[in-house]
Amino acid sequence: MRSPLPFLLATLFLDAVGIGLVAPVMPDLIAGVEGGDIGDVALWGGLLTTAYALMQFLGAPALGALSDRVGRRPVLLGSLAVMAADYAGSALAGSIWTLLGLRLLAGASAATIATCNAALADVTPPEGRARAFGLLSAAFLLGFVLGPVVSGVLGEIGPRAPFWAAAALAALNMAFGALTLPETVPPGRRRPLSLARANPFGAARAVARLGGAARLLLVILLHDLGIVAYVAVWAYWGKAAFGWSPLLIGVSLAAYGLGGAVVQGWLMPFYLRWFGERGTILWGLVADAAFLLAFALLPPTPLGGLIAILLCPFSALPEATLPAIQGRLSRLAPADAQGEALGVAAAARSLAAVLGPLAMTTAFAWGAEQAPPFFGVAYLVGAALMLGAVVAFLGDRTPDPAPAPASAT
Repeated sequence: MRSPLPFLLATLFLDAVGIGLVAPVMPDLIAGVEGGDIGDVALWGGLLTTAYALMQFLGAPALGALSDRVGRRPVLLGSLAVMAADYAGSALAGSIWTLLGLRLLAGASAATIATCNAALADVTPPEGRARAFGLLSAAFLLGFVLGPVVSGVLGEIGPRAPFWAAAALAALNMAFGALTLPETVPPGRRRPLSLARANPFGAARAVARLGGAARLLLVILLHDLGIVAYVAVWAYWGKAAFGWSPLLIGVSLAAYGLGGAVVQGWLMPFYLRWFGERGTILWGLVADAAFLLAFALLPPTPLGGLIAILLCPFSALPEATLPAIQGRLSRLAPADAQGEALGVAAAARSLAAVLGPLAMTTAFAWGAEQAPPFFGVAYLVGAALMLGAVVAFLGDRTPDPAPAPASAT
């Protein structure tokens, strides 16, 4: 069987490019179809983002379980087809309700990350999965860095041009997969689809029965809730505290993305060799908390802004954490339940994407209204959540798991 890795890397790279293509021009598209001031546009943008994450939370476990039943190939190709249709439909949308419907559909069918991870787990020895997941995450981060750059060029044509480009990339990737992607789940390893487990709550209960898995899911949730502090308020914080221009904000994000790609794509095996799987997770969580605390305490001065820029690539050093957690979770799961387990992990991350932005932007707004203002309060909240993840993981006394046998059902 040919290796699925080239297609999986291309899929996550192009997936992230597509996200980066449309994110910068989404405000202009919303303003074009709905009108209103910047506050109204931001409100609708937040609603679209939340709708997507909520549907992904509801749909990811079902798609993961479906891929355990019918195989990874049809689920991945189907997800890419819906993605292409979503981008093309958004380019043609004439109302905000059309955009909302498309975001709901896209979120419900978003299966690329979890299914790519499951496909790679199918063909990778358990001890090599954390490293393999790191490669996929590195491809995603590189695409996320490139996407906004290309969007800036295409956005000069109009706010709909990047959506057409994203649709074309998804369609070409689907064609590439149809020609090259092998099925990684042999018929003898497939299991019946259980409706009781094809939802986030039933699937989470099933996965939580695996020794140590419940704590890992809690760690993923707390970790991503903490990291949302960067995603939700970075641009607002940079502008309010240091007067950053859009260019500086973009440079800082690119520096983080490139640093994260280096960690996941190159340094990951060194982390695992030096610290082991458990040590890599603990080190990453503690380092994340430390960097969040450092950003929270930076003074709102030009020197503080310079330090923040310089810290950006170094704050990506803990990017090995999530691939190591996913590798540990994958090793706990039976061979015929990789899609379900990694789908539940994706659902936990989606839940953080639903809950986190509102909490962090609310914290930022509260801090900005204080006298004197405390613009970094969201990062303080993020650091506390990260320390909660440390405590949760320390309570897990499960040794590094051996490969689990196929389940009986």
